[in-house]
Amino acid sequence: MGKDPWIRFFHAGEREPDGKEAGEQVREIAIELIVPSPYQPRVAFDEQGLEELSRTIRTHGMIQPLVVREKDGKYELIAGERRLRAAKRIGMITVPAIVRAMSDSQAATAALIENLQRESLSPVEEAWAYRQLMELHGLTQESLAQRLGRGQSTIANKLRLLQLPEAVQAALMDRTISERHARALLALSDGETQVKVLSEIVSNEWSVKQTEARIKQLLEARVRKPRSRRTGISKDVRIALNTIRQSIDMIQKSGVPVEAKEEDGEEFYEFIIRVPKRSAKQGG
Repeated sequence: MGKDPWIRFFHAGEREPDGKEAGEQVREIAIELIVPSPYQPRVAFDEQGLEELSRTIRTHGMIQPLVVREKDGKYELIAGERRLRAAKRIGMITVPAIVRAMSDSQAATAALIENLQRESLSPVEEAWAYRQLMELHGLTQESLAQRLGRGQSTIANKLRLLQLPEAVQAALMDRTISERHARALLALSDGETQVKVLSEIVSNEWSVKQTEARIKQLLEARVRKPRSRRTGISKDVRIALNTIRQSIDMIQKSGVPVEAKEEDGEEFYEFIIRVPKRSAKQGG
């Protein structure tokens, strides 16, 4: 695993979260004493991949040790979640591990970066890792992108996925839909509609192009609907509006100094008419 991203988060010379440093000892630690990292972004694990890894470990042993830290009388896992799961599958009692002294911040960052450097994280898990790193270190999207050597747009696009409803995020994590499907759903403003379209994507097996066409149809319908309603109202009240205007005109022509103000509001038309109690002719 490359050191660059790790070094960018900490000072030069900071050791890597995975791999063995000079002078470090590999210890055999009971699996029952190892607890998962609370900052583990990976939720879904590929069953076939785990099965293959289990067979490899059974045949050749665990070549690369886990990395852990002591915490509350146990060992918190820093790197090697898949290896630990595979070892449990084949009934191993102990596993080789390197114990490192790390602060909470270092341990969390190490766990997150170790997973970000793997290619099998889902887009949602990757987005969650980005958000955790930003919160841990008070980073902006731009500064996080610089430290990880990734484009700011990549970070931004991933983080936007966390705005989607849980049902959509779950579908993305288990690969039911693609990241492009999910991004298309972001164009819809409410979660209920997003989940509804998700159901249509799954049941109809829509491509991204078909999904985008459906979303475009929904958005255009929303734009047309209020316009057609306003047009209908205008037709219904046109006669009434003209009658009021004609009546005001007739009063003014009769010599009564009437004041009239008309406003076209968002939801209604408003007329304010002021007729003096005494006409100018009676005023002398």
